[in-house]
Amino acid sequence: MNAVSHKFKKLGVELLVVSCDSKFSHKRFVETEPLMEDFAQMMGADGNGKVASAFGVYLEEEGVAIRGRFLINPEGTVLAQEVLTPPVGRNVNEFLRQVEAFLHVAATGEVCPANWRPGKKTLPVHTDAEKMTGRVGDYITLEEIQS
Repeated sequence: MNAVSHKFKKLGVELLVVSCDSKFSHKRFVETEPLMEDFAQMMGADGNGKVASAFGVYLEEEGVAIRGRFLINPEGTVLAQEVLTPPVGRNVNEFLRQVEAFLHVAATGEVCPANWRPGKKTLPVHTDAEKMTGRVGDYITLEEIQS
């Protein structure tokens, strides 16, 4: 996340990193981990697990949190979330794509299909659900989604 944090900032997105580790552990990690060079994000220490519990990622018996990523709009609504156990890392580029899609939807009211990226086709907005149900292929091809 650190390597692409500038891309989120350019989009006007504020990133907040929170873990159940102490601020001392955070400081040591940033000082010793080469991937954290020039770290410039806000980081919160959730020593009692209250934040992690609120987001459903705190493992009470172990006293630790599993990794989660949450996209929250300015109104405080969670728009997207991803929770993975420690052996598998998250994809920051996919998160960036999702942020761009949600920003596009908010700005235009359009619907972004699977794998949408800026400049790609969007779907028409219909208030009649019957007009879109099972009809996405009328507007976009599988090849366009996969490209």
